[in-house]
Amino acid sequence: MSIADLLLMELHTVEKTKQKNMEIIKLLLKEYEAEFNTTKKFLALVPADKFDWAPHEKSMKMKSLAVHIADLPRWISLALTTDGLDFETTPYTEPHVESADDLVKILEENFAAGKADLEKATEENLNGRWILSMGKQVLADYSKYETIRHSLSQTTHHRAQLGVYLRLLNIPIPGSYGPSADDQSF
Repeated sequence: MSIADLLLMELHTVEKTKQKNMEIIKLLLKEYEAEFNTTKKFLALVPADKFDWAPHEKSMKMKSLAVHIADLPRWISLALTTDGLDFETTPYTEPHVESADDLVKILEENFAAGKADLEKATEENLNGRWILSMGKQVLADYSKYETIRHSLSQTTHHRAQLGVYLRLLNIPIPGSYGPSADDQSF
């Protein structure tokens, strides 16, 4: 086998690896969009007159939970455009919302920004480190890929919490990954 043949084999292997890694980004984009569409249905149901309601004294108020859910897609952009977040130097300020429409608008804006950043991402972007901290205390040390996955998992987790809040208020629950007792569509 000639050196030219070996170089061609190596170039072919590199190209196949690039294609495989870009498929990860395509899969993330598909999941991200599906979670966005489901989350949007839930946030649209949050009643403003129940923003201060919580099912238990240890539970978040409905408004804070819903705002957190609407904010989570922003973590895709944070993961891809920064090396971390320090709550000591950048404390969280809950956005002002007065209605379910405000929640949906925040979700849509954060989703659009995250989608644009994910569409531009490369394998190198996914492999970088991302640190969540509170001053010198490290709260999480993830790859950027792991940060994106964590954001998606957090969305699912907190949306399920919101579903319980809505159920306890007798608000029909949309299906998430299939039908619900209130929504038989798949």
